[in-house]
Amino acid sequence: MLKLEIKNINTDLNELKKFGKTVGAVFSAIGLFLFLYHKMQFGFYIGGLGILLVLLGFIFPRSLKNPYKIWMTLALVMGFFMSRLILTILFYFVVTPIGLLAKMFRKDFLDRKFNKEKSSYWNYRTKEEYQKVFTERQF
Repeated sequence: MLKLEIKNINTDLNELKKFGKTVGAVFSAIGLFLFLYHKMQFGFYIGGLGILLVLLGFIFPRSLKNPYKIWMTLALVMGFFMSRLILTILFYFVVTPIGLLAKMFRKDFLDRKFNKEKSSYWNYRTKEEYQKVFTERQF
């Protein structure tokens, strides 16, 4: 699935222009910040790269095809792993403790216990008079 997404990265002219302008502007801002506030010469190089990306985005966006593919491939790979990592952390730190607490306090959320005295497990709704407000603006 990831290989297919990487293979189908959209590299039309508008995407390349947006890439050059956006990434170039961000790199320029980071470079300016580093150069002004931390007096780092490294900020000069990052800012220069940002200005170059912006200029190429305006003048010759086709030259950004390979950097764009590399950037998007890196983003897709990072997204693939980060989404799984976040979901795993969420499961083990949110869902698992809820389940353990429910077992400790013997809570059965699905009401799965068999009761011989019940004639039916159907949950009947309470009788309410229909009001038009109930069906308006459901979402």
